[in-house]
Amino acid sequence: MEGRPRVGVIINEAKTLAGAGLEELRAALADAGHADPPWYEVPKSKKAPKKVTKLIEDDGVDRLLVWGGDGTVRRCADHLLHEGYDDVTIGVLPAGTGNLLAVNLGIPIDLRGAVDVALHGEPTLLDAGIVNDRQHFVVMAGTGFDALLIRDADDSGMKDRYGRLGYIWAGVKNRNVSPAQMEVAVDGDPWFSGDASSVIAANVGTLIGGIPAFPDASPTDGRLDVGIVTARSASEWARLFGSVLTNRVEASPFAKVTTAEKIVVDLDRTLPWEADGGDRDRTDRFEIRVLPAAVSICRPRRAAEE
Repeated sequence: MEGRPRVGVIINEAKTLAGAGLEELRAALADAGHADPPWYEVPKSKKAPKKVTKLIEDDGVDRLLVWGGDGTVRRCADHLLHEGYDDVTIGVLPAGTGNLLAVNLGIPIDLRGAVDVALHGEPTLLDAGIVNDRQHFVVMAGTGFDALLIRDADDSGMKDRYGRLGYIWAGVKNRNVSPAQMEVAVDGDPWFSGDASSVIAANVGTLIGGIPAFPDASPTDGRLDVGIVTARSASEWARLFGSVLTNRVEASPFAKVTTAEKIVVDLDRTLPWEADGGDRDRTDRFEIRVLPAAVSICRPRRAAEE
């Protein structure tokens, strides 16, 4: 993209960024030379795609600033990919609970720093994933424990009321959920067969709660990092987290990891699944593929160079 970007803004009204609100955002944009850009506020992330189309089709926007969490960014990226808006770059303004994409890309969790990256960062083509040829994601997708945790944190309102503590509450609630029988194929070859508590396909390394689950993951390598968790009891989960936090997850007897371009998961019963922090309808089969260099997102210039 050459020259000055044509900026438009999508706002998830329910979110604030490190205590800063929309007046501060308008001031920061004005100070950066973008006073009164085209701007839409939505009550929920699912309302964002129609406004994204308006910004692109009616206002000629090619730099889409997204104020919200990973779910709002996912909705916008999913819409860009479905509609073929290849010349639009996303600038992330991380106003969510986890902000996993921002954390992994090195985007500051403060308003002025995030605005600077969104406007002046390096547009970088990042990989995306797609589940069952329907839902795109840029952070992670999975089923089992993580999906149940996200569903209950959302449905109970605990995430909105208590932020990350809501995930802890949901994790305790689901700690005794029975594992499912899973058959997992990686790039066409059988890879895992047995009882598992969770299966995750990730585009980045740091996941919910700041856990460095895949320390070698890269959102630009054309592959997804895959993890199977077989931990069941509290002591097994504790041992697994100890291995993760010391970057020794591959040595844990309660996890198995690899990388892949395509993952197929068959379950013995239907389970909910999640994509970038949003829970989805139950199913018993998942096909997850990587889409290399699929979506343009601004990164800090130093991180992009590295």
